[in-house]
Amino acid sequence: MEGQFREVIRQKILDAIATSMVHTTRRDVRLPAVPNKAIAIIGMRRAGKTTLLWQVLAARLAEGMAREGLLYFSFEDERLIGMTAADLGIVVDEYFRLYPEWRDGKRPAFFFDEIQTIPGWESFARRLLDSESVELFLSGSSAKLLSRELASAMRGRAMEALVMPFSFREYLRHRGREPVGNASRLVKAHRSVLEKDLKDYLSEGGFPEAQGIAPIDRLDLLRGYVDIVLLRDVIERHSVTHPWALRWLSRQLLGNPGGSFSISKFHNDLKAQGIPVAKDTLHAYLAHLEDAFLFRTLSVATNSERRRMVNPRKVYPIDTGFISVFERAGRANTGHALETCVALELMRRGADIAYVRNDDGSEVDFLVNNLDEGRSLIQVCVELDSPDTIGREVRALLTAAEQYPDARLQVITMTPEVARDIPPQISVQSCVNWLLSTPGSVMPGKESRRKTKRTRKGSE
Repeated sequence: MEGQFREVIRQKILDAIATSMVHTTRRDVRLPAVPNKAIAIIGMRRAGKTTLLWQVLAARLAEGMAREGLLYFSFEDERLIGMTAADLGIVVDEYFRLYPEWRDGKRPAFFFDEIQTIPGWESFARRLLDSESVELFLSGSSAKLLSRELASAMRGRAMEALVMPFSFREYLRHRGREPVGNASRLVKAHRSVLEKDLKDYLSEGGFPEAQGIAPIDRLDLLRGYVDIVLLRDVIERHSVTHPWALRWLSRQLLGNPGGSFSISKFHNDLKAQGIPVAKDTLHAYLAHLEDAFLFRTLSVATNSERRRMVNPRKVYPIDTGFISVFERAGRANTGHALETCVALELMRRGADIAYVRNDDGSEVDFLVNNLDEGRSLIQVCVELDSPDTIGREVRALLTAAEQYPDARLQVITMTPEVARDIPPQISVQSCVNWLLSTPGSVMPGKESRRKTKRTRKGSE
């Protein structure tokens, strides 16, 4: 059996090294630069994890690394069925037999995709980091390579890089329309085009495969994404005993983006219909769905753990394209889509976010703690064209500011030009400008990795 694997692995290595680079839309994903750590590319299925591996490989090649020092190896191959952790060493052995000059004298980069299909891969990855001088990148479907499990599986030997569907900037880049320079200084005609692009993005979402296809095909595609996540990443993986309740829960969450959700209320709704599902089971289902990156949840901003637990959470799908799939009333739902878009962008930027519930019952969409920019209170609304809307948004911000006096106050809207009578301490920003306010983050370059290598040698 080992001989059979060895022959297949050797041929896969030769084929991979000979593979030419294919142009794909550059992703703005920051890769950690920490000595002697593997980089685990995580995220929902079909978000672009494999593509990112190839982009990192291409970036290393552009920096001057020889092609034979960059190995992409996918374990999703029927010829490797039955492979165990003990056989994984064959990949390393065969690589260094083919390219012995890269052992010890140089530092190759290994890109292992779908490695979670091999039982016991974690011990192999840790041993590889300990015994060889390599850069190691890991990726795989979220069925087994989940962020919550990764820390314990790798025992602190891996850092995570989260891949989400296209951001608005990446969406524009994919279409060849990414603006250059400061978006706030664009001419009116270009701005109008970007505003239409944003409305399309809110409706279509950012999954790479969903770009440029007919609406009916896109809805079927995205619905299929959700179905496979439920089946492979939750039902099969966790032996779910109430799949009907799980599906109802997922539809409830995806169909109410930005809305408040309470397990207790949902449990009571099921109970009223005679569906016997324990509340603890529903809490577990919610955690499984979030682990599979189907959505993200926000807790209320508070220092009290009890208040955090008893208050409803707000739920945002991982892509705005899911909203039109599960919107039961058939509405455009632009407001919730825009709020979801802002929430996801804040997460991409690495911000710590929560929502604020004031004592008078009003809410602020986001309390943002950012290491670079400090604290902000942000309201999101599509239009600021009526006194009632302005009054509601402003009152909630000013009330929250009494509790967070150091926070900057912001309103993000599609119609900043019509805003009137806004207090001077509140800034009003165009959502297009805000979404494009930071340039795409880049992968650590050659100089960053040189520092990493020197640090590693010094620590040894």
